[in-house]
Amino acid sequence: MTVNFSQAEQDGLRDLHGDGQPFTIRLGMPHLCLGGLSENWLLKELGHRHWTMLARACGRMHPDFRTPDGEPVYAAFNAVRLEDCDFGSLGENDLLTISSDLARISRTQVLTRHALTSAGRLVGSIELISVFVCRQEKGRNRSVARLEVDGLPAIDRETIGWSVAAEAPGLRAGRWEQHFGLSRSAADEEGKPSLLIDPVPTVDFNGANFLYFASFQAFVDRAEWAFFRNDPLVAATVRRDIVYCGNIEPGERVIASLMASERQGGRLTHWCRLTRAEGGERLADVFTERRTLAGPAD
Repeated sequence: MTVNFSQAEQDGLRDLHGDGQPFTIRLGMPHLCLGGLSENWLLKELGHRHWTMLARACGRMHPDFRTPDGEPVYAAFNAVRLEDCDFGSLGENDLLTISSDLARISRTQVLTRHALTSAGRLVGSIELISVFVCRQEKGRNRSVARLEVDGLPAIDRETIGWSVAAEAPGLRAGRWEQHFGLSRSAADEEGKPSLLIDPVPTVDFNGANFLYFASFQAFVDRAEWAFFRNDPLVAATVRRDIVYCGNIEPGERVIASLMASERQGGRLTHWCRLTRAEGGERLADVFTERRTLAGPAD
């Protein structure tokens, strides 16, 4: 498909990062946290970039997708992978460059890949997979269903084989034994530590009224702080896999459970599961490896 945009429209698309071209940010307080680059800010930024790249791939000026009867269509993330991360090396006034590309991996799913560089070195590789969904019942988040949109590129089967797309279905279905060096069969189902989280609608939900995909990461970091509070820890993510399974309604609560963990030198690895407090439905499995910035040396 050939799409012709005016110069003003092209400038607008660049402003939205929808063309996937590299862009550079001088890091300041909105982009940083104690310990380096803010992972939560990064996920929000890349989620927006993913959304606008979807629009561009479909030949749209803006990411406004609709069903034939006019209902809004959203891109719901079902897997996120962060690897090769060196967020702790970044600080105020550093320049961060993000380069992105997009591949369609199924009838309804699209993957974007984002390479982060600073001063000529890689500081992170991130993959995001989304599926197009719409609500079957107005205002009810747990009523979403998948659907296909027109205009996407052909399915790129080569990408499926080596990306997080190859592992996410097995992780979601429980068809795995070892991941991030943690054993599924050895996980403590009964005596696991847990933290009750009460999401704030004006903070943790997005403009589409879904629990925002970046909030899942924030919940796990909050739980990590609670679980390991007796061993003071400031840590930066080295790698993380988030496999999403569901969403909640505003006013519902979330339980974060520590399924397994391992400390080795200056590294902390853990598997946390997020569930809906009111019904027990699984919302996500999150596997994380962190490098301690205050504590045992590597």
